[in-house]
Amino acid sequence: MMSSRLAALCLLLLHTGARGFGVLPGKSLNHLDITKQAILNATVQTCRALAQAEGTNFNFPAQPFIAEAVAAACSAPQSSKTFRRAIVFIQLRNIRVDIRFALNSSFHFDDEMFVQGRRIITEGMIAVKASNKLEKYEAARQKLGEILHPLQDFYSHSNWVELGNTLPNSNLIRADTSIGHIAAESRATCRNCDGDDCRNNILEDIISGSILTSGYFDIKPIFSTKPKGKCSHGGIVDRTSRIEPKGGINKDSFSSSHGHFHTQAANMAIAATSQLLEDIRGAAGNRPFLEMVGISKGSSKALCFVIDTTKSMSDDIKAVKSVTSTIIDNDVGTENEPSVYILVPVNDPGFGPLIRTADSTLFKDIINSLTATGGGDDEEFSLSGLQLAVTSAPFNSEIFLFTDAPAKDKELKNTVIALIERTQTVVNFMITDSTVTNRNDNLQQSRRLTASDAELYRDVARASGGQAVEVTKAELPVATEIIKQSATSSLVTILQTFRNPGKADNFIFIVDESVKSLIVYITGNSVTFTLISPSGVSQQSTDSAGSLISASQSVGNLKTLQLQKQVGQWEIRMVSTDSYTLKVIGQSPIDFLFDFVESSEGPFGGFDTLDTRPRAGLNGSLLVSLTGSESATVTEVALVQSSGSEEIKGELVPQGSGNFLAQVNRIPSGEFVVRVKGRISRSSTVFQRQSPTNFRASNLTITADSDSNIILVPGTLFSVSFSVMSGGTDGNLTIRATNNRDFDSTFPTSLFVESGNSTNGTVTLSAPLNIPSGTDVILTIEAEAPGSADMNYIVLCFTVVNTVIHPTRVSADQSEGQLH
Repeated sequence: MMSSRLAALCLLLLHTGARGFGVLPGKSLNHLDITKQAILNATVQTCRALAQAEGTNFNFPAQPFIAEAVAAACSAPQSSKTFRRAIVFIQLRNIRVDIRFALNSSFHFDDEMFVQGRRIITEGMIAVKASNKLEKYEAARQKLGEILHPLQDFYSHSNWVELGNTLPNSNLIRADTSIGHIAAESRATCRNCDGDDCRNNILEDIISGSILTSGYFDIKPIFSTKPKGKCSHGGIVDRTSRIEPKGGINKDSFSSSHGHFHTQAANMAIAATSQLLEDIRGAAGNRPFLEMVGISKGSSKALCFVIDTTKSMSDDIKAVKSVTSTIIDNDVGTENEPSVYILVPVNDPGFGPLIRTADSTLFKDIINSLTATGGGDDEEFSLSGLQLAVTSAPFNSEIFLFTDAPAKDKELKNTVIALIERTQTVVNFMITDSTVTNRNDNLQQSRRLTASDAELYRDVARASGGQAVEVTKAELPVATEIIKQSATSSLVTILQTFRNPGKADNFIFIVDESVKSLIVYITGNSVTFTLISPSGVSQQSTDSAGSLISASQSVGNLKTLQLQKQVGQWEIRMVSTDSYTLKVIGQSPIDFLFDFVESSEGPFGGFDTLDTRPRAGLNGSLLVSLTGSESATVTEVALVQSSGSEEIKGELVPQGSGNFLAQVNRIPSGEFVVRVKGRISRSSTVFQRQSPTNFRASNLTITADSDSNIILVPGTLFSVSFSVMSGGTDGNLTIRATNNRDFDSTFPTSLFVESGNSTNGTVTLSAPLNIPSGTDVILTIEAEAPGSADMNYIVLCFTVVNTVIHPTRVSADQSEGQLH
């Protein structure tokens, strides 16, 4: 039974009004709307409970709730972007079910699959709770989105609403209770509809006996599995609805067979989703629940270090200790306080362990305890440490890697870049020279990275939109100022570009009224520039007395400029024959989120997020969401060549709630960034934002088996089937599979593929018996074309959960006949 508090909450939610169950926007409420509304409701209730527990006031945001207003009511306006991203991520995982599991009745409660549908929900809840317990919030969101879909479909696809129920079926989220009185397979449940009128097609004895049933669904014109006398789902796609009894009972939209019950079903689905979220909150606690939905007490940013701790790094470690103390001392208790602190030490002969904590005092103590010892050779496992950090840090984090040595694990470069693309992580390398002792004559000598070793770090930094800062150890304390600047909340990227090899070029960027604290970063040697303001005033890099630059600093290959704010279009003219990077950032609440998506070829349409690189040279789509403003709108989305001037602009299709589908006629073949322009209501200026991450397309297509089982059981072999198709030439593809837990795995190291055809492979993993439940496993499968001419990947996330025992008692479900 529900608690009285939860029952009251459900009654409240049932009367808030709702609009469907499709996967695309429309007049009816859909899965996107239902999920968002329930998350907003649950977040408001959580923040209210937290305020009461802490003895502070809570002001309800105006209805209808929106993400920015809810974040502000939770005293976390700086979390509006991460809150919006969490909602969108859960929504997209929800609608993915209709795309990847369209014909799996258990995921939709079709075909009277009540026991199987509940099993998906309850086992998924175990995984969500285990993930939250270990603070693996990304994995929790992924599973949460998947299980919300069948939960919501229950109210549209079954006859729960037609039976006169006014509250959700709380037993759907409990594995040890009765779902209800389920119709036996032999029992008729429906009659023919009266033409298009299906209002009375469920048999009277089913209604009077409170017998649960749901519609059967099949897209095959013949050989239907619908038993005699059973209800159909209904609709054009469902071929069973043409077999007696004809018609259907779904309430997916107002135009559905039982569309007259759509509002009740949609409101019930919102209440049921809120009920499940309440259960998750009860297990996690208020603060962890808010972290799961993207709301943090501080800045929602991580302070993340990967540090080479070998003997030559004592000066670097001293600088890290200093900057960490400054950030913690200045920012704790403010909106700039990092939400989590992460450290990955790198030393011979390995790396790790990863340390992740929200306790600033503990993190400071850990950093202060670091010492520089060991180091048996010139190279270190820098990329292995970075891989561990990227897979553990929150989405859109910024990582600082300190080293004076080349990477021993250069083969991980593509893997790390793949993870950077998927997580949109910014990586900054703080590279110093070092003094080493020659073993032959015991003399000390200065050592710098070779050109190729340094270029590897620069490549990874450029791919992420970060900097490769190259300084002496004496200069490092000054260079760490970049870390303090990155710790500020609400940072946005206005322009990010590079030229390799270097050349003279002009760059335009737009500053809007909401931006403050403008900073320009330039890395490179022998770079000069001319800066031109919106008013036409110019200042050259050699002019220290100009009016446009309020402060500047040069250290090593990094130049930092603080600009006087002027609203409008700026220009910076760069001159250098050496490679360089240029980045313009500022503070603003207005930013954007995006995912590459592809249209579904399934029976329900819609779009699915890509877990891989998009196809080069073909059309493509992005789902773009604005954050931080109720009145801002997108006017342009463009894919901009990273090292050139080509721009491919998309056609915008509004999706509602600040979301836009941008459709481009061609994905660039080379590296590119995503740029968004828009306007704020009642503002005369355009705003410009850009993704820091550089993306790549591919002529290889890689997919993984969309098995519903994304749970690993310790001690049990787990297999992932994948397929690779080439749009290029025939040849042997190099296959690599890595995981962030270093679990034992097997996979083919090479696969032959013909152009236009596909080839298949399997990765097998095994999680050790002592792995804690809730551990996330990030599997990256890469396929590389001959000669390294092309590469694509797929990144998959799994959760380790101890063995789940299914209930087998027939009495638990009070079925008239055998369990389905």
